[in-house]
Amino acid sequence: MPSPNDKNWFSHVAEPLIVDNVDDCVWDRSADVVIVGFGGAGASAAIEAVEQGADVIAIDRFKGGGATQISGGIFYCGGGSEFQQQANFEDSAEEMFKYLQMEVQGVVSDKTLQRFCETSLDNLSWLQGNGVKFEGSMSPVKTSYPTDKYYLYYSGNEVVAEYKEKAKPAPRGHRALGKGLSGAAFYDPLNQSALNKGVKPQFHSEVQRLITDDSGGVVGVELLQLPESQQKKHFFWYQLSNNARMWMPPLAVLARKKFLAIEQQCHRNTLRIRAKKGVVISSGGFINNREMVKEYAPKYRKAMALGTAGCNGSGIRLGQSVGGAVDQMDSVSAWRFINPPQAWPQGIVVNGQGQRYVNEQVYGAKLGYHMCEEQEGKAILIINEALRKKTLKQILPPGKIWAFQMLPALLNIFFNAKKADTVAGLAAKCRLPVEQLTATIDRYNQAALGNNVDDFRKSDDFMADMSEGPYYAMDISVDSQVFPCPAITFGGLKVNEDSGAVIGESGNEVVGLYAAGRSAVGVASNLYVSGLSIADCVFSGRRAANTICKK
Repeated sequence: MPSPNDKNWFSHVAEPLIVDNVDDCVWDRSADVVIVGFGGAGASAAIEAVEQGADVIAIDRFKGGGATQISGGIFYCGGGSEFQQQANFEDSAEEMFKYLQMEVQGVVSDKTLQRFCETSLDNLSWLQGNGVKFEGSMSPVKTSYPTDKYYLYYSGNEVVAEYKEKAKPAPRGHRALGKGLSGAAFYDPLNQSALNKGVKPQFHSEVQRLITDDSGGVVGVELLQLPESQQKKHFFWYQLSNNARMWMPPLAVLARKKFLAIEQQCHRNTLRIRAKKGVVISSGGFINNREMVKEYAPKYRKAMALGTAGCNGSGIRLGQSVGGAVDQMDSVSAWRFINPPQAWPQGIVVNGQGQRYVNEQVYGAKLGYHMCEEQEGKAILIINEALRKKTLKQILPPGKIWAFQMLPALLNIFFNAKKADTVAGLAAKCRLPVEQLTATIDRYNQAALGNNVDDFRKSDDFMADMSEGPYYAMDISVDSQVFPCPAITFGGLKVNEDSGAVIGESGNEVVGLYAAGRSAVGVASNLYVSGLSIADCVFSGRRAANTICKK
């Protein structure tokens, strides 16, 4: 395991401060529970703790929100919610469990997954009680993210053949009610509820090390806090870096340099905060620490980092600095969404040998998994003229789908598509084996015509006969510059699945330390579907707070 003195530490997190006598140490603040990272998991832990009577301080490097606030605001929930019922869908915790077993694949125990599913409705009700609103309008089509008309949808692989044979499908993607990307509509009510209930924020504060007693138990944190005169400017550049990350990456890089310069150049006050009952680490993953990505998940180093500047692995490193063990550090989800437009998954995706390797209708993270883990990041989307015309009808005029879905589609259609009148001509332009690509498309066409079964069992409504050209090939590989592939990390600290306590390298718990959200291994740490991470943030955040408050 790397340590703060290791060349592969890749972090500003320092070795813990060890105090001989906790009561004799000079503390600037104290609380029963100290939260490090005030995003979805941190807010859930903080609210749960204050609701149980604990005194809570929440620390954040910026002003809270993290990746949750800039996300789509999807909460994965099943079991027969009122919104599923409004849309006339039946569901049960058992069917949700059977489906998620196929996605989770043992990264957490069946016992934990069962509890996650059985408490799903309770967590939904808890969110509503804290101001988060949902709605039951069902998206009529399969999509990666519905428009503002719809707030319930199939957010994973529920209707794909291999899944629906084993678990009755139901739409479980509950989108927070709000215009545009609903992350703020999900997080902001939680933030306000936490503040209203007495959570004490400590913003623009970066935790640099944990404080332990002489037995190794965590008793507090040491942080660096920006002076008030610098906080507004600090937050401006941070927000700009988030807003520009998708559309103007160079501006995002500049903004990041600006807020880092403020942190590095101005004098920050050192504060020590005592945690009387426990510290919860909930500061996100490490996708924006590119050195850590290269070290642990090199297959994804060319993907576009999806997250905020706070997703730098500092929380994971804090846990490791006191002996915490990590797992799933190579687990990254690359989101290769090709729907919308719906015409694209009616085409085929091939590898560098001209062979199909996936059912094109699957959720984008599953396509991305096969692309990165099995095909060296290579993916070429092939459609014909009929599907190209269908694509343009589906995305124009504006308003049919989101701008962040429409613009990549247009850019790829017009600037990333190689055209040929014949399959052989397309193979030559793409440097693919002619015989193999011809055989691949012929076999697919025969399945589309009903003459044989599709090799990947794609649904009939996602099949299309491509016997007639011209043909178009778009390189949608993980390193595509025209069609960037977003990615997030899922590895983190190992925790006791009953309590959320961090597990040490020795196998024992690190006394006083807990982890939640993407700083920890959880339900979302294997294959991902939309809403599962936020749902796990709520589940694991409340779990940690419950454990601490029962001590």
